[in-house]
Amino acid sequence: MICYVSRQLSQLLGAWRWKRRVEVSLYPASGFHCRTFCSTTSGPENPVEIHKRKLFLWFSHLPQEEKQFGGYFSPETMHVDPLILERNAEERAVLLSSPLQTHTSSSHSVTVEQLFEPTNASSEGRGLNVVLYGAVGTGKSTVVRKLVLNWCSGTALTHFKLLVPFSCEDLGQLSKVASLRDLVSRKYLHLRKNPLLSGEGNQAKDVLFLFNGMEKMNLDFRIGATELCSDPNEVLPPGVVVVNLLRKYLLPEASILVTTRLSALDLIPQKYVSRYAQICGFNDPDRQRAYFTSRLLQQSGEISRNHEAQALIELLYLNLQRESQLATACFLPSYCWLTCATLHFLHFTDAKAPIRTLTGIYTSFLRLNFGGEVLGTRTGTNVPSQEHQSSLMLYVVRTVGKLAFDGVTYKRTSFSEKELEQWIGGKTKTDEELHQLAMFRTDVLDFFLAPCVQNVKHLSKEPSQNDERRYVFAVPAMQEYLAALYVVLGENKSALEKLSRQVSVAIGQASEDVSALVNILSKFIPLRVFAIFNLLKLFPKLYEKISGHNKGSIAKTMAAEMFRTEDSYNEDVLDQVEQSLLGVHGPQPQQYSEGQPFELYPIFMGGLLHYGNRVLLQQLGCSIKSTTVAQITNALRKYLVRELSKPQPPEELMDLLVLLYEFQNPRLTAEVLASIRTIRLTNIRMTSLKCFILSSVLSCTPASYHLEELDLSSCLLTHNMLQMLWPAFRHTHNLNLQFNSLGPESCILLRDLLLDPKSSIRALQLCDNPLLESGACTLLEALPENQSLTHLTLMHTGLGDQGALELAEKLQQHTALQELNVAYNNIGDNAALTLVDACREHPSLHTVHLYLNPLSDVGKQSLYVRGVPKSHSGRRVKVLASVTEGSDISEDWHPILSVIRENASSWDRERVKQQLKVFLRDLEWGRQQQQSLWKRLHFRRVEKGVRQTLQMLEKNTLPPSMG
Repeated sequence: MICYVSRQLSQLLGAWRWKRRVEVSLYPASGFHCRTFCSTTSGPENPVEIHKRKLFLWFSHLPQEEKQFGGYFSPETMHVDPLILERNAEERAVLLSSPLQTHTSSSHSVTVEQLFEPTNASSEGRGLNVVLYGAVGTGKSTVVRKLVLNWCSGTALTHFKLLVPFSCEDLGQLSKVASLRDLVSRKYLHLRKNPLLSGEGNQAKDVLFLFNGMEKMNLDFRIGATELCSDPNEVLPPGVVVVNLLRKYLLPEASILVTTRLSALDLIPQKYVSRYAQICGFNDPDRQRAYFTSRLLQQSGEISRNHEAQALIELLYLNLQRESQLATACFLPSYCWLTCATLHFLHFTDAKAPIRTLTGIYTSFLRLNFGGEVLGTRTGTNVPSQEHQSSLMLYVVRTVGKLAFDGVTYKRTSFSEKELEQWIGGKTKTDEELHQLAMFRTDVLDFFLAPCVQNVKHLSKEPSQNDERRYVFAVPAMQEYLAALYVVLGENKSALEKLSRQVSVAIGQASEDVSALVNILSKFIPLRVFAIFNLLKLFPKLYEKISGHNKGSIAKTMAAEMFRTEDSYNEDVLDQVEQSLLGVHGPQPQQYSEGQPFELYPIFMGGLLHYGNRVLLQQLGCSIKSTTVAQITNALRKYLVRELSKPQPPEELMDLLVLLYEFQNPRLTAEVLASIRTIRLTNIRMTSLKCFILSSVLSCTPASYHLEELDLSSCLLTHNMLQMLWPAFRHTHNLNLQFNSLGPESCILLRDLLLDPKSSIRALQLCDNPLLESGACTLLEALPENQSLTHLTLMHTGLGDQGALELAEKLQQHTALQELNVAYNNIGDNAALTLVDACREHPSLHTVHLYLNPLSDVGKQSLYVRGVPKSHSGRRVKVLASVTEGSDISEDWHPILSVIRENASSWDRERVKQQLKVFLRDLEWGRQQQQSLWKRLHFRRVEKGVRQTLQMLEKNTLPPSMG
């Protein structure tokens, strides 16, 4: 991360003044700058040892963004060395444009320690000046941090007795003159009188100065601009001190390590540099795999999670070996970080962890790489001018973000070199703009855009004059994020709004003078002329109306992109994100829309309006005003409610939940959900993250809000997911958990849910879950105290005779139940008869399902007889044991066959075939008992339906099971 170490240095003083003990507090995630160290110990301790201890504590701290990985690792365990190549003067600016290209340079890989091995220069008594350079995201700051830690622990650069790190950003902001010893003591008070910095003899040969981020200083090596100095006690501007160190006029025996970006290589004349080395990132899948392992495998001590992490790493490695677009992105360690952070978010989110969002991860990613970065327009001056510096991130939004927005608008993900030229710097005119553009292209452009892998392979196999190289965003989601940021920041304003804003600002600046003048002249000038002054005063209000209209159009765009008809049946957006990282292993998912779907685009737009993300963007120089957020939010509420009045497929509902979660606005969430009474997520592959999102969103609603139905059938739910869904279940009347993998342990949680006084479950459907007798008995313990449940479905749950008898016993203590489904549960005659007797005595239960159980003909006849009341005043309990009731056809024969057709493909086929043959035998016997021709024809019709079902089962042509 390019800015991390350079900003670390400035937090030092505040941390040690705040805590004068060994345990040092965590510093802000935005980075740190250097401040004065205060000694925390008393006694004649070696100042260098104090220095090592404090540096180690300081550099061991991780930025705020690393907390999302769980905090289970340290810098020592997570570091993976990037490729470092030593360059000669001629090839020092060579860029490794793609890891897919074969590198033919004579450069060889080195370590930072090897760069300081003795050379001719050091043998002459002069220290080495080493320049370590690389593009944004290649890992310069990480290498520096690891180097400092290794020196503090005595495992690297042991021939240097003293290492003195400086932040060039901090030095560049100093306005007062100071000597070298003053600069050191200002940052490290314990080194104030260190003899190694006195300049006497050759003691400085044991000193290594480290200047991180040299591009943030305006150094001038001209003799006329910077005077020569050899006295470490002479007071000079900081830039002059650094120049004299590099010239070897000041402490010539000392060695210097400088880190810088590519565009700043020429800041230091070649004659003052002993060695050049380029950080080239992770050039092979094995380095990338090592990085993923260090991040994902150490995120928790739980064995089950580590197994899942290991599986993720294997899938990632397979995707990288395919020379996929992800492999090109992960050439930069920064994108390896983003990949790990995204996968950690998708797979290891739990209710105990701090709230994290996908938008927050991408915003943090950009803050780590671009926080505090500016794009200067002047060089060759000793004193930087803030007036001639602009936010680098804002420049990214106005150039690359504009390109991303154009791609999203016209559904394009790849761009030609001509298009890049058009959108990035196409209207550049002034020298300052040309200078900014040159720096941007050198340092930043390759961070966001990479050659399209498929295009590179095509050009290498079938070169043609008409073919041109095409570029894509390093990761697909980055295009949608930058496009969303471009829109939310208002960079896509119309010409009318831009003109209105300029005029409004001009008038607003002079508003007080205009008002005073009008108040004086109103007594002397005609009314018609006076009206002109009033019109000028009203112009800012006209601008506010135009601006408000623009904010409304942003909200309308979000809603329209959210519910695009052609994207309605694509996989939900979180699954798409995962597939972009892990690839698709097996059959390709069906794509219903033409071209590339951009379903993250509106979600990122919502996430960027969250206060936490706006704070981070403010640090990047991108400001989103609260009034803008309020205008967009008010308009968005209306559009979302309008769209939700139409039926939406499960995938679209899941995407809506993700949008509301990313927005992190409880009031908006509650108002939008007030228009929803049913959430059907059938066949959505639920994960711990999706369960957490569902619960978080529903928790924003008042306690009085309840869904009529929450359908989570066929969602691959597990026991752990049920625990995360507990808050959502409290807001549900009809809970459908059919066709999942819920075992006996899940029944404990479901029992507690039914006993919860805040729960109001009326219908609970648990069909096709392996609850078994033990689980069913646990669940039934809730019946005596629960009086809200009216419909209970336990079909194909392994209930058995014991479970049926337990149910019959508990029914007497539950008076609200109206319908009970225990079909296909291996219940025999005796248990079925006992259950029906209990149902007949129940005050409200009117239907019990017992089909597909191994019941004898006598047993089924007895069940039918017992269901009929003995007197006219008695209650009739409808017993569904077969498609027939005695010698008549059951009025519910069609629903029974429908249930079998829907689920037979996932059931024991031989068992189902056997039951269907029993139905045919019952129908044949019943038909023979009928005298009426019409009744016989009706029996024939039902027989035909049963035979068709049997034939479909034998030919394996039944539709896929709902499970």
